[in-house]
Amino acid sequence: MEDDVARQRKVGNLVALAVLSVLVERPRHPYEIATTLRTWGKDQDMEIKWGSFYTVVRNMERHGLIEAVESVREGRRPERTVYRITDAGRAELVDWARELISTPEPEQPRFRAGLSVLAALHPDEATALLGQRLARLEDDIRAGRAALAEQLRSVPRLFLIESDHDLAMRAAEAAWVRSLLAELTSGSYPGLAEWRAFHDAGDRPAEPTDGPEGSGPTP
Repeated sequence: MEDDVARQRKVGNLVALAVLSVLVERPRHPYEIATTLRTWGKDQDMEIKWGSFYTVVRNMERHGLIEAVESVREGRRPERTVYRITDAGRAELVDWARELISTPEPEQPRFRAGLSVLAALHPDEATALLGQRLARLEDDIRAGRAALAEQLRSVPRLFLIESDHDLAMRAAEAAWVRSLLAELTSGSYPGLAEWRAFHDAGDRPAEPTDGPEGSGPTP
């Protein structure tokens, strides 16, 4: 069994994965690939830097994941090269999907960064801001569920599974924020008094002198 680590891939940019997912259906030229990615919402499922799109396509061809099959011209537009997925590209698509589904990797969303410096805010302000976040999350969840229900009328759930996952993650975040708000508003959150005193009177809140790996006393 392989170690649970991300493999070093010939073309590791997730744009390559998106391109393979489109070409597995049928051959397309790069402009059509990009249009299909937008239509399918792949730019919402993964980070796609459009500025490097054509470079990634060329690298995929160089590494044998895709190959040119013909050049086409539409009207006065420049000639466009049509690409198809190769056997190596199909194998890469399947292997990459297996890795992404089976192997969790640490992710660093912006909310985590904000939480890491939450102490910089007065607890009253933090509570108000978390309330705003919760309201927006609940609005997003309602809208997302309605949109998903509408899409499921014509699209099999298998092809919308990422939206289903996104809704589940948002619901889990909303539940966590709701729980945190309950502790803050009830006054039961540990260290809340010290946190408030730091902002109200300028006292420095007590910090642990021994913590996770790499941490130590605060100077």
